[in-house]
Amino acid sequence: MIYRSKAPLRIGLAGGGTDVSPYCDLYGGAILNATISLYANANIELLSEKKIILEASDRKEIEHYQYDSLLPLNGKLDLLKGVYNRIQKDYGLPSVGFKLQTFVDAPAGSGLGTSSTLVVAVIGAFAELLKLPLGEYDIAHYAYQIERKDLNLAGGRQDQYAATFGGVNYMEFYEEDKVIVNPLRIKSEYLSELENNIVLFYTDSSRESAAIIKEQQKNVQEKKDTSIEAMHQLKEQSRMMKEALLKGRLNEIGEILDFGFQQKRKMAANISNPFIEGIYEAAKKAGSSGGKISGAGGGGFMLFYCPGNTRHKVIEALRQFGGEVKQYTFTKNGLTSWVV
Repeated sequence: MIYRSKAPLRIGLAGGGTDVSPYCDLYGGAILNATISLYANANIELLSEKKIILEASDRKEIEHYQYDSLLPLNGKLDLLKGVYNRIQKDYGLPSVGFKLQTFVDAPAGSGLGTSSTLVVAVIGAFAELLKLPLGEYDIAHYAYQIERKDLNLAGGRQDQYAATFGGVNYMEFYEEDKVIVNPLRIKSEYLSELENNIVLFYTDSSRESAAIIKEQQKNVQEKKDTSIEAMHQLKEQSRMMKEALLKGRLNEIGEILDFGFQQKRKMAANISNPFIEGIYEAAKKAGSSGGKISGAGGGGFMLFYCPGNTRHKVIEALRQFGGEVKQYTFTKNGLTSWVV
């Protein structure tokens, strides 16, 4: 038998960075995001031999271990090991060998929440295997704990919740890991227009988000006014975006994105760079009314809002930078698991 799961990646539309401690613990954070038809996939196949095989097919990495209740965290497929170690500790697994195979539809460090979504997908496969009675909030919080506490990886908490819940959500973040997910009921014609007008562009460069996030955290801890005020403004941006989407004021989306782009650059150094600025300016000259860097910044995916019929002109303008325009659709469903 094979136990499968998949969880969708996400694009952040507003409020990015306000889900990171200590900002959200002190001031409360708010983010608006939407899941898209790119996925993290996980498959668990039970083996007759008592061994553990971990394989990240997209990265062409594979690790073999004798069956044990604890796998070593040594920088090789640690996300997969972290989930296994935690579930083994909390729930126990059958003393049989297995192969855990994963595949993610976007590169690591590209700004679509790949790492957290992968963790959610792996939890989903193990939960299917063990028939664990975990709800959406349980799984998202579990993924957050594994990444941020067990593996000590810097980052926020929107990605785990987006991957688990799916759809378009307005999320609120508070101290003591409190998260409230508010699904938005956006008219289908508004979503169709949004999907048509947002160009998702991979810059063909990935980045290590941890350094950027750690600087952002340090700026809050040291009470740097410019950085904190930028985060306040980004939180306000998420409210602006929510209202515009719910009321169908799509002509405002680009300007709201542009407002956020200006603020995000103030949060920490290296969020933007000359290459990113060049891409952004070229897209705007071609007709985009605004855009943003997806994720922590520094590289990876960017998205641009292209009103009217400017989409193809913007895509043409982006060709000079290499990279790739990625096709996608919005998705309604979050983590899904099944057995075959």
